Amino acid sequence: MQSATEQIIQIRWHGRGGQGAITAAKVVAEAAFRSGYGGVVMAPTFGTERRGAPVTTSLKISHSKIYDLSPITTPDIVVVLDHMILHEVDVTAGLKPGGWIILNTPRPVEKHLFPGYRTAVADVTRLGVEAGLRKGIVNTGIIGALGRASGLIDIEALADNIAVEFAGRKPDANAMAARLVYDATLMFDNMGGSTDA
Repeated sequence: MQSATEQIIQIRWHGRGGQGAITAAKVVAEAAFRSGYGGVVMAPTFGTERRGAPVTTSLKISHSKIYDLSPITTPDIVVVLDHMILHEVDVTAGLKPGGWIILNTPRPVEKHLFPGYRTAVADVTRLGVEAGLRKGIVNTGIIGALGRASGLIDIEALADNIAVEFAGRKPDANAMAARLVYDATLMFDNMGGSTDA
């Protein structure tokens, strides 16, 4: 049995080609490492590789070194950059009971209830525009929702790494998008039914 310090948190990202899911996972990986996680493994998955097609990427983080480099089949957390993907892909496939589904959607959390799972939602698209980004730039904002729901990495560490990754490409606006989404994320525990703002 793994101890708490050896536990591997498995995060699967669902986005569309061109949305930057791989870049988002990379930013979180770097923030995790700089925050003291000794094990960080990122594994991009390239499918049809065309703009707009559903894509996935995987990220494992642990306080201890990770020796298992196999693809994620039973994630603890699923991050969805576009709620319309829910009509094309079963994002809950393999998700552990009680796992998190973190979703960019303009719809209220009550419209996205997944029995047996916890859900966190935010209108990442709108908040990105509010932060000064072009419409459709959602990869930095969704990092804020992940930070809020999971509590794995401090929002300032995430925002700092976003600013570094996007140096020369609106670093302040990208970091602000993550902060705005962090503050706006709504969570629902469909295990017990409690809502948290």
